[in-house]
Amino acid sequence: MSELSRGRRVLPAAVAAAIIVALVVAAVLIVERAAPAAPAPRSDDQAVTGAAAVDCAENEPIARQLAGGSTWTMCWRVDASRGLVLEDVHFTPAGARPLQVLAELSIGQLEVPYDTGVRNTEDITTQGFGGSHMMSLTPTECLGERLETYVPKIGDGSVGGGGARRPVLCQEERDGGLAYRSDDGASTEVARRTELRLATISKVGWYEYVSQYTFGSDGTIRSDLGATGDLSPEDYGDDPAYGWPVGPGDSDYATSHSHNAVWRVHWALGGPGGQAVEQYDAAPTGEIGPRSPLVEGGLTRVTHEGTARAADRRWWRVVSPEVLNEDGHPISYQVELGATTPFQLTQDHKHPDGGEGVDDGYTIAFSEADDCQLFATSNKEGACGAGVLDFVRDRAPLSDVVTWVAVGFHHVARDEDQSPMEMHWQGFTLTPRDLTAQRVEVPPSREGVNGRPAPHH
Repeated sequence: MSELSRGRRVLPAAVAAAIIVALVVAAVLIVERAAPAAPAPRSDDQAVTGAAAVDCAENEPIARQLAGGSTWTMCWRVDASRGLVLEDVHFTPAGARPLQVLAELSIGQLEVPYDTGVRNTEDITTQGFGGSHMMSLTPTECLGERLETYVPKIGDGSVGGGGARRPVLCQEERDGGLAYRSDDGASTEVARRTELRLATISKVGWYEYVSQYTFGSDGTIRSDLGATGDLSPEDYGDDPAYGWPVGPGDSDYATSHSHNAVWRVHWALGGPGGQAVEQYDAAPTGEIGPRSPLVEGGLTRVTHEGTARAADRRWWRVVSPEVLNEDGHPISYQVELGATTPFQLTQDHKHPDGGEGVDDGYTIAFSEADDCQLFATSNKEGACGAGVLDFVRDRAPLSDVVTWVAVGFHHVARDEDQSPMEMHWQGFTLTPRDLTAQRVEVPPSREGVNGRPAPHH
């Protein structure tokens, strides 16, 4: 992956289509908005204005307009190995045209290696999150709508075992907390955000996993994996170097282990072949200004397939250079990793050094889209590579981009994990960057704030 290129910037090219968001406001000095604490589910026969038209092969499309007017539209299905797969994901800012963001989003691998080195599972490619491992949902597990689909008992249903239509997907519109608050001296703008949350539950061994995707009214997409269930009764020892005592006194050391998850994000910004990748880095220059040290940052174009690691003040974005917002800035999404435990997938230990641009212990990887490249390791279509390191080894040019996001969680058990285990989470966020010229759902009193605001007196 290229190093920091100081001083380089991606400059706007031209001013394109206008995106204007209009909301109703009372003519008072203090304007307050609040989303309903528990938005009522919409019935199937309610039309969602401004929704993208998507053609789904297996299930009725999901189309949900959130409070404020923004809309998410997508297809969904259950894959025998990957579990919940979201496809053809569109975001429509209030008052604007639909924009396809993703072609597909799913988990690409989950391995659970134990610290003693004697056991490891690859839960996606060995057992899978679909089929009999995908649980039917009850009202306790889902406060919203429980959506049904046909789920084969064995694999994809091509062999015996049958299957049934079951309620496996939870769709909830929920309050997401405070969206913003701003007092500019003339008025106070405050609002809460609403979110569309989709989730399934898969039981693999002693663990039960929640695959959860949250779509914000501001265009954000949050991918999370939650783990609950029970500690594995087979994985106990007596060495404190490899575990934590959860029984009475100095006994029953539950073996520590990792949950190493990799998600596959196939982009659609600008259509197939319409994306580029950029890495942002910032670092102190060593110089001190009048009040603080100087920190210099910039973007570097990632032109070819490869892997990279997280670093301080570093992030990546997938950008559509030819699609501009009203300010003339290319639209993009930023990948925000948050907390993660670095890891190297067990299968990747077996690979020789990948050479320039390929790091075995990657945090993020970028590959050119290939429908047979579905799993980060133990890829079932071996002809196109065994995993991410094979996918990026030829360093092909990037245009139809797939992002592989690796997020680790090292689980050191505690007494409170028994029993059942409290849910713990790992994941990442895709955040719009210049998708619109101003914030989505801009308050009317701030519609004129675009660029440096006028000083207040």
